[in-house]
Amino acid sequence: MKTEILEQLKAQGPMTMDALADRLGQAGAKNFTNLVKTVSDMESRRQLTFKKDGTIGIREKKPKAMTLKGRFSAHKNGFGFVMLEDDVEEVFIGRNDGGYAIDGDTVEVVVTKPADRLKGTVAEARIVDVLEHSLTTAVGTLVLDDEKPKYAGYIRSKNQKISQLIYVKKPAVILKGTEVVKVDIVKYPSRHHDYFVAELRDIVGHVDDPGIDVLEVLESMDIVSEFSEEVLAEANAIPEKPTEADFEGRLDLRDEIIFTIDGADAKDLDDAIHIKVLPNGNFELGVHIADVSYYVTEGSALDQEALRRGTSVYVTDRVVPMLPERLSNGICSLNPNVDRLTQSAIMEINDKGRVVNYQLAQTVIKTTYRMTYTAVNEMIAGNQETISEFGKIVASVDHMVTLHKILEEMRVRRGALNFDTKEAKILVNNLGKPVDITVRQRGIAERMIESFMLVANETVAEHFDKKELPFIYRIHEEPKAEKLQTFIDYASTFGIPIHGTASSIGQEALQDFMAKVSGQPNSEVLSMMLLRSMQQARYAENNHGHYGLAAGYYTHFTSPIRRYPDLMVHRMMRDYGTKAVSETATHFEAIVPEIASQSSQLERRAIEAEREVEAMKKAEFMQEFVGEEFDAIVSSVVKFGLFVELPNTVEGLIHVTNLPEFFNFNERTLTLQGEKSGVVFRVGQPIRVQLTKADKLTGEIDFEWLPSDQDVIEKRLKSSNDRKDRKGRRGPTRGKAQGHSGAGKDKKKASASKGKGKKPFYKEVAKKGGKHGKGRRTGGRAK
Repeated sequence: MKTEILEQLKAQGPMTMDALADRLGQAGAKNFTNLVKTVSDMESRRQLTFKKDGTIGIREKKPKAMTLKGRFSAHKNGFGFVMLEDDVEEVFIGRNDGGYAIDGDTVEVVVTKPADRLKGTVAEARIVDVLEHSLTTAVGTLVLDDEKPKYAGYIRSKNQKISQLIYVKKPAVILKGTEVVKVDIVKYPSRHHDYFVAELRDIVGHVDDPGIDVLEVLESMDIVSEFSEEVLAEANAIPEKPTEADFEGRLDLRDEIIFTIDGADAKDLDDAIHIKVLPNGNFELGVHIADVSYYVTEGSALDQEALRRGTSVYVTDRVVPMLPERLSNGICSLNPNVDRLTQSAIMEINDKGRVVNYQLAQTVIKTTYRMTYTAVNEMIAGNQETISEFGKIVASVDHMVTLHKILEEMRVRRGALNFDTKEAKILVNNLGKPVDITVRQRGIAERMIESFMLVANETVAEHFDKKELPFIYRIHEEPKAEKLQTFIDYASTFGIPIHGTASSIGQEALQDFMAKVSGQPNSEVLSMMLLRSMQQARYAENNHGHYGLAAGYYTHFTSPIRRYPDLMVHRMMRDYGTKAVSETATHFEAIVPEIASQSSQLERRAIEAEREVEAMKKAEFMQEFVGEEFDAIVSSVVKFGLFVELPNTVEGLIHVTNLPEFFNFNERTLTLQGEKSGVVFRVGQPIRVQLTKADKLTGEIDFEWLPSDQDVIEKRLKSSNDRKDRKGRRGPTRGKAQGHSGAGKDKKKASASKGKGKKPFYKEVAKKGGKHGKGRRTGGRAK
């Protein structure tokens, strides 16, 4: 009948119910009642409409508003942002405009309010459809619940931006409520129910298992340690050492004095160095990298698994490797006094740091020593015992120090930016409990290896760019003008001008500014602020250079054991040299864009996992110090409060609701100033604080301000904006949307727990070694 109604109205136009009944032969009392019900149903489904004159017509569809696609980034307070597909602009999503999208979803949006560049607000939009869900699995501790009989219970997502419960269908096994489970999402929240529905995939462990907290974070991000039987079978089939047949066609460098330099606890030794001075006075630097691509062939189970993982993931007490240990710690590790297959960049470098000649080759090497950063730093410092022990490489180390200084000066001349920020090392016991937090310090040996890795990466990238062959680059694009302008405005408050405008400023001007503030109390904070204004480095098929390094060409060549793009670079170096160039180029041109995009996403996932575990372990460590007082510095100022950092890198929030008076926020100077007292909080300022909360589950740490003689008091300058700020006016711009778990807490007196004093737990211990855990690189190796 619905079809007939639509056909009649389409042919005859709007008509009364009586006329429609006559046309359809539904004039009788019973038939007419059925017709009325049908028309009513079609009207509720927005197929028909009742007009003012009492006639019925087909509802005209409004032209569909233009939609945009992007990725939704949710805030735990309900609002969020969508970064549009072009990665250039984002739109604000209000609390009531998110539909049923969850953090990470690919969504379709309609813009409801355009951006206002004069006011500095972004566009506002409404999510109209979820195109792809990001959350397909979840991990959590099962809570038994008989409220919904169909389900065994529920778990909560580790992602704090996802508030809905995840109900687990009853499995065949009996669950006790102590299990940490991994589930597959089968239904998402909708207008019919406000929770997820999932099916049990695996029992990860139990709540009391040592290290289960870290495992839960990793599993929740689908970062899995175990390899499939097929992958392990391929790895086990690889011989433990290369044969003479493997050496064919390779440059034999086994007579060179080649050695590795790594952290003391590193096991995957993937790079080695040789160096000497040539008759013309130039240096010959050889950077030799484990030839992983020789064993991990394209399309194999090992290769597909490495691509799926993208990178090794290093967290506090463990590493989730990209490749099985038989490869990473065995045949591909450049262990001393054994033959190993490598790919090498052998470069002739002059006294200006310029590569004047180079050779990229498949090689075979035998390393002389397995050196540690500690030992090499001792040699550089003149420790005679260490020098005597490693006499064969004394001359090499001297040459390395000289060349490192040349390369470092070269990078400074061309405008490379040095973001030398503090990095924490969290020490844990055999149960995974944090027992200390120290600050990593990098000596000359660490920086030296960084220099050599950088120049090798640049040389390889320039080689392929000039040959105009499809390739995978590591790019770092110029910062966005608006973010750089924020930094320029902030930096100007220190009285040191930056020459240039946000849209045209060069690295040299930023470098000059950092040189002027070097050594001052605010230098570290300014370095951090400048780093935050930069774009994120990523992988790409087109070369856009590396802004931070001021390098026209850059790639990742030096860590194929732990990064898939490096493995791809090695494969390209071999294939372009041994196969038909045109066919090889066509092949790589087709696959590199997707690999570059996927590798960038997986790198961000790894960084997120590392940060989450670090935050969790820092909060766990700080739990026993609740109530203690500490000296700290202000690391960041935002409208809802200020973040402070202890000497051991632990950071926490002082929420505005925990300050004793109203504080005005100055967006230009990034300061908070007391309405009555005139007390000012700005980045880099020393501050006395008391720890009030350390939550391991959320990773959140809260402090309270304690007035002290370090506080800064300035004359109060009232402005017309104060009244607006008092009313809590909020704008849809990132950083202005308020909210934190500390909101609404009872205010405590700043004098609480006076006299308790602080424990000397945050001593800065100069731990040597440039890797996290089992072989993680820092500095240039991670750029």
